[in-house]
Amino acid sequence: MSDQDSKWLKILSPDQYRICRGGETEPAFTGKYYQHFKPGIYKCACCQAPLFDSETKYNSGSGWPSFYAPISDDAVKGLPDKTSGMFRIETRCKKCDAHLGHVFEDGPEPTGLRFCINSAALDFVTKPTH
Repeated sequence: MSDQDSKWLKILSPDQYRICRGGETEPAFTGKYYQHFKPGIYKCACCQAPLFDSETKYNSGSGWPSFYAPISDDAVKGLPDKTSGMFRIETRCKKCDAHLGHVFEDGPEPTGLRFCINSAALDFVTKPTH
């Protein structure tokens, strides 16, 4: 086991490690953020980098938290994924390379994108109220 794997095993739950570092997917309709719509910021569960603003979250009916845009161009990167017998774009955290989920071109305006993200790959921070 690499030093990097040991580091992640110390800070992530077994499900988070399996999904974020192993590229797996949580079962649909089971994640803690699937039906979560409080105002705040969704961060990477591994490195705490801001990934998505709650203002871009919507109910896609897919079974996973869905967003139509990342919080910034520096938050998320896409990689070709030919597993599961189909072509998809995998999404990863740009800061730590954690597997987040996939992005599809069937989302709402203004982007037309659906970032379908595993809840286990996310942490949530409530926006402060003034």
